Amino acid sequence: MSRKIEFVEDDAGKVTKYLRHPNGGGLIGPGAEVDETSFIGSTTYVEAGAHVGPGCKIGAGGWIDRKARIGDHAFIGNGVYVGQDAIVGRRAHIGSHSRIGAGARVGEGIRLRGDTVVPDGELVEAVGPKAAQKASPRGERSRLAA
Repeated sequence: MSRKIEFVEDDAGKVTKYLRHPNGGGLIGPGAEVDETSFIGSTTYVEAGAHVGPGCKIGAGGWIDRKARIGDHAFIGNGVYVGQDAIVGRRAHIGSHSRIGAGARVGEGIRLRGDTVVPDGELVEAVGPKAAQKASPRGERSRLAA
């Protein structure tokens, strides 16, 4: 069984204390509010001042940055980054490996496919041509040799 408290040191030498969430074991930063009914994947970080509403599911390997807000019953797939001050609306569905930029807004009930990028400060309210331009799947990925 993993520890209930983890200490993480950043590149500047600052140490932050994270508490493990009881449902999923995700790492919850100081001042973050995460409802106990939400599931937070064990390798996901929820940073200081962030808010996760009730009934959410956040997959493994994600990062909910400072002051981001996740609405009630939202689904966030594996490896998703939600930027600082971003808002994900109630019942939104964010596919795995997506990036929601700082200050971006994803409206209530919006469904984004995996590998979608929402640029900083953008608003995604409806599915359609306009939303597709703002939130678009990443281009082809190429492998780099080691």
